[in-house]
Amino acid sequence: MKQKFSVSGMSCAVCSGRVEKAVAAVADSVSVNLLSGTMTAEYSCSTEEIIAAVVNAGYGCEIFTIKRSDNSAEIREMKRRLIFSFVFLIPLMFVAMGHMLPIPMPQFLHNYRINGIIQIVLLIPILILNRKFFTVGFKALFTLSPNMDSLVAIGSAASAVYSIAALFLYSAHSLYFESSGMILTLITLGKFLETKSKGKTKEAVNKLIDLTPEKSTVLDGEGRETEIPSSEIREGQTVVIKPGTRIPVDGTVISGSGDVDQSAVTGESIPITVTEGDSVISGTVNKNGNFRFRATQVGAETTLARIIEMVETASSTKAPAQRMADRIAAVFVPTVMAIAVITFTVWMILGSGFEFAFTTGISVLVISCPCALGLATPVAIMVATGKGAENGLLFKDAAALETLGRSDTFVFDKTGTVTEGTPTVTEVKGEDITDIAYTLENISEHPLSRAVCDYCRERGGKLLETERGEYVIGRGIIAVINGDEYRAGNKALTGVDDEEFARRGMTPIFFTKNGKHIATFGVSDVIREGAKEAIELLDADTVMITGDNELTAAEVVKKVGIRDYIAGALPGDKADKIEELKTKGKTVAMIGDGINDAPALTVADVGIAVGAGSDIAIESADVVLMSSSLGDVVKAVRLSRATLRNIRENLFWAFFYNCLGIPVAAGVLYPLFGITLDPMIAAAAMSFSSVTVVLNALRLRKFK
Repeated sequence: MKQKFSVSGMSCAVCSGRVEKAVAAVADSVSVNLLSGTMTAEYSCSTEEIIAAVVNAGYGCEIFTIKRSDNSAEIREMKRRLIFSFVFLIPLMFVAMGHMLPIPMPQFLHNYRINGIIQIVLLIPILILNRKFFTVGFKALFTLSPNMDSLVAIGSAASAVYSIAALFLYSAHSLYFESSGMILTLITLGKFLETKSKGKTKEAVNKLIDLTPEKSTVLDGEGRETEIPSSEIREGQTVVIKPGTRIPVDGTVISGSGDVDQSAVTGESIPITVTEGDSVISGTVNKNGNFRFRATQVGAETTLARIIEMVETASSTKAPAQRMADRIAAVFVPTVMAIAVITFTVWMILGSGFEFAFTTGISVLVISCPCALGLATPVAIMVATGKGAENGLLFKDAAALETLGRSDTFVFDKTGTVTEGTPTVTEVKGEDITDIAYTLENISEHPLSRAVCDYCRERGGKLLETERGEYVIGRGIIAVINGDEYRAGNKALTGVDDEEFARRGMTPIFFTKNGKHIATFGVSDVIREGAKEAIELLDADTVMITGDNELTAAEVVKKVGIRDYIAGALPGDKADKIEELKTKGKTVAMIGDGINDAPALTVADVGIAVGAGSDIAIESADVVLMSSSLGDVVKAVRLSRATLRNIRENLFWAFFYNCLGIPVAAGVLYPLFGITLDPMIAAAAMSFSSVTVVLNALRLRKFK
């Protein structure tokens, strides 16, 4: 089974790697997201074994549930720690370094041991307030899986222990109590800012969750209006909607009418008018009018709940770009500790003295930041998926978000994607076969069949009894009526051809009786509004694949500006064409809406289903557009490309920071320029490196 879990206690990429390693020993596959604190695992063992594996690795674990993200308690606790840390750090800095200030110091502070003891007294509260670094860091170290907290704990503890030894073993020697306190305080400051920034990455999901009203009005068994919690609405109940009321679940209007604003869910800014028989979706707002609807999808099955689940899932998965960072993070901390030891040893051998060697070693420990590497990709993915959801663009996983930005070829289905998908019969030639046509086409749910049925029904058509009826995918319908075999479909099924219809932009449906052509229905489909502009804006290779005939397909691509097309394609042909494009080195995005698009959507590097599409198409796709506008394809591509740029910037900064900071901290510039890095400065740099990565990713919230 596949299950998502919440994991607590992770502080850096090394922690998430440790959890993955522990769970991988009992699960078939596992993916851990540091930023969201979640883990997705596929396993055949028991859920208890998965949880136990995480707990044994030193972290908390429980089954994930969708709920509003609120880290205010964590922020308050960190703020308290930070304030009191500074309360003791400021006088500690004065006592330790006051002699360097142009202000007089009390005479007793000039006494070496009294000064040192006062520093110890001021440092102890800071150590206690920030003891989590030591409990988590040393525990990870003793289990041979050191993390960022281990680096901080070793650096701070080494400074304090060395200073205590120096205070009581020597009459005068440099003390580093203030460095120990400053390291802990500055790292806590960085964590505080990082936590506040992380909270903003979940705002989009929180906004989606808030779209469901806490209470709703329903009709009870006696037809009276009563208010109940929205979570208690059951399928089949009648829900009462008044002006300004938010719709709690999906349903079908049974009476009344209203103007419904769907912008929060679909991204469409213009309200739509709903009347009896129309569908309404959860999370939307009734602006005007009164109506009642019957609940059809409730709880986890509502459109809004599925959107939230999709966003949460996408935020919790890993993008391909993260794999390299994960591999580096897995060996990062042990490598840094080795560099710190080598740095200390080399400077001792070179005769620079214990104090210089010691401070450079500590600086190496505290400047290193695996967090920046670990956060570089997931924080950008989380912000981007949230931003997409706000605009009706749903990415099912991080890989889809990344891959779409690299797509260079876009393949479009025609009916319902490039066109409106609601074709109508515009011309009929041949015999009057209204009843026959109605009976044949009623066998299929294809949009062209629906158009013929509507046409026949308006003219009083009646359904006849059929001895045998069969829908041949991609070709048409075969049925036996009163002992005669009738066929309705394209040339491949009927053997009939008529270029005149296709030349005028219509799709011909040929009808035969016992192999003889008896009539042709010409069906037209309107080009979707904005399709031409959207395809131009993509500025990439574009292909349209359709089961329609050559001439009709040529007419459509000419109108919208698509560069290439394939006509007369069966569902399998669409998938084969995409495979062919992929073998040529193309990264292919497929855009479709129907059941027959599902194979192609699955085969493509990225499958995009328009929101009005079938459930099967949506399930097969990697990206779902809540709106049917092709302009949303452009939006999704641009968001993906902006996210890719952001990830590259984050990874560059993370690598650049560590590649530059660690050598400088180790003292490579000292022989030539006399430049060294104080541990306190190193700690500040470490703190703000992670904050920088998070803040850079948050720029995606401003994406338009």
